[in-house]
Amino acid sequence: MQHAVGGALPPSHGPHRGAAAGPPAPPGGPDPGHPVHPGAPGRPPAPPAHQPPPGHDGAPPVPGTPPGTGWAPPSPRHGSFPPAEAGGPTGHIPLPSGAPVPLPESHAVNDTTQITLAVLLIGPAGAGKTTVARHWAGSRRLPTAHISLDDVREWVRSGFADPQSGWNDHSEAQYRLARRTCGFAARNFLANGISCILDDAVFPDRPVVGLGGWKRHVGPGLLPVVLLPGLEVVLERNAARSGNRRLSDEEVARIHGRMAGWYGSGLPIIDNSQYDVETTARALDDALARSIASPPSW
Repeated sequence: MQHAVGGALPPSHGPHRGAAAGPPAPPGGPDPGHPVHPGAPGRPPAPPAHQPPPGHDGAPPVPGTPPGTGWAPPSPRHGSFPPAEAGGPTGHIPLPSGAPVPLPESHAVNDTTQITLAVLLIGPAGAGKTTVARHWAGSRRLPTAHISLDDVREWVRSGFADPQSGWNDHSEAQYRLARRTCGFAARNFLANGISCILDDAVFPDRPVVGLGGWKRHVGPGLLPVVLLPGLEVVLERNAARSGNRRLSDEEVARIHGRMAGWYGSGLPIIDNSQYDVETTARALDDALARSIASPPSW
């Protein structure tokens, strides 16, 4: 609850309630910004100059607070903030910062749902990678986030560089910025125990900005898996799309042909031409288990 300047303040509810008492008057007279009206109920006297204001207990000032203001954080109500010992006097919960993701343990894993993973699902437009990634993330036993490159790229509303209108330096920069943003997000989630699956159309003939870029952004523990159905299936799925995610048949065929370069790369490849979403997600778990047991060289 806020009170008008100069109005009556609620009475103090006991010791160590510095926020309820308001800021102390500076030495030499009342604070000109908070005049004390005679007879205003509940206005406690200013503390002596040699004592800290109530509620501070000699604690250092809150970062960002101007010196000498005597500001104290409000006392938390029951159920409003975590306990002070869990997150400090302000109720702030510190989060581990994201570091490059290390390689998972190399021993064989029978159930990938029991470990925290960083997965990159690669595939051409229309492969179903976004649908599969969303389903895989939502069906795991452990907390898992799905980070879609296209979703992050489309955060740009004004000045969005749509490659359908022509590929240029502007659209290339927005793609690279989206990949870096996705990598930062994945590292932060993983540092706090939340698995991540990212999806992107990464080309094998551009290793520096493609797979190599993802490895730099996330870390060497990223597990890439390629989703590559037949061209007819990709064309049919692309035709069902709308908006700027629907490509021409010629562009889809060109992308699909470039994706064929992943064969022989050593990365696990799933042909989901005859699979539904759940079957593809199970095949993804099997591919991840094999990658953890015997990490591919990439």
